[in-house]
Amino acid sequence: MSRAVAIALSGGVDSAVAGLLLLRAGHRVEGLHMTNWEDDEEGYCTAAQDFQDAQSVAKELGIALHRVSFAQEYRERVFAHFLAEYQAGRTPNPDVLCNREVKFGACLAYAQRLGLTQVATGHYARLQADPAGMQLHRAWDASKDQSYFLHQVSSESLAHGLFPLGELPKTEVRDIARSAGLPVHDKRDSTGICFIGERPFRRFLQQFLPAQPGHIETLEGDVVGTHNGLMYYTIGQRRGIELGGIAGKAESAWYVVGKDLKRNALTVVQGHAHPALYSDELRTEAPHWIGAPPSDPVLHCSIKVRYRQQDVGAIVRVATGGGLHIRLSEPTYAVTLGQYAVLYDGSRCLGGAVISATQPAPGLASGTDNGQ
Repeated sequence: MSRAVAIALSGGVDSAVAGLLLLRAGHRVEGLHMTNWEDDEEGYCTAAQDFQDAQSVAKELGIALHRVSFAQEYRERVFAHFLAEYQAGRTPNPDVLCNREVKFGACLAYAQRLGLTQVATGHYARLQADPAGMQLHRAWDASKDQSYFLHQVSSESLAHGLFPLGELPKTEVRDIARSAGLPVHDKRDSTGICFIGERPFRRFLQQFLPAQPGHIETLEGDVVGTHNGLMYYTIGQRRGIELGGIAGKAESAWYVVGKDLKRNALTVVQGHAHPALYSDELRTEAPHWIGAPPSDPVLHCSIKVRYRQQDVGAIVRVATGGGLHIRLSEPTYAVTLGQYAVLYDGSRCLGGAVISATQPAPGLASGTDNGQ
């Protein structure tokens, strides 16, 4: 069935090939290039080049290209939350909210005003229609799967989405782009968030959250250094702590294990295998379910607690207050407040929730619960 589709042309190879595949499938396609960040005085963001590349792709495909700014929506719905979370000592993932609020929020509404019923992107994920509502599934290429970033999008919005790359490996996407003569066939994949770009993350954050130095402490309470501000560090971080050799301490590397907001203290341990870096229980805020919530009060599933980490088995219960209480099947490294716990039943993404507290695995010294 032919559809009227807006392809979100970012200027990269994935969205370019997605647009090409839609045309080959017989759909009426128009390009839509979003600008979500406009203050880039230092030139770190590649927005200008990306727009030029999107124009070149649209010309090659023979489709119209609309350019629209969602910078205000991004600042109000995504960036404000991003800053608030860092100020609260947590580590957010703005790409998740960007998909919900911008790509399948403001962008979808804009496309519909143009008379286009669907929004397609270059995400590696799959959709499956179901009588209970549209389901989100992992991509065929597990190494590129991006369902994690889409888990907060509603089933209703996903019903207006298309992910043409969900069944393809990245190598084949490159081959398709090359054989079709698309001008971005060899363009490097973008990494990170546009408003940060390639600049040092701490330098960027300092523009909005000024430094608040405090003590760096061990679990035993020994002061071993000074940090620049709790918002600049995340659980499991090794680089940037700037702790050299310390008298009476081993030579092994230091890792961030906790934050005490009341005392403005950063807690560190030595060694990647330190038990304080591992959790086997966590709690979340109220979850977002894609479709109807599970009817069983106890859910056995797998969970991804960070995009690049492996899934881990879990037992999930709804806790008092509407959040989730999750027991992991094995101790898991660097479970971080503010990140998302995303739930899966096989390939199907059930939804997820923001991690609000963690419980260290057995064997850890007392006083290190990360629920502050």
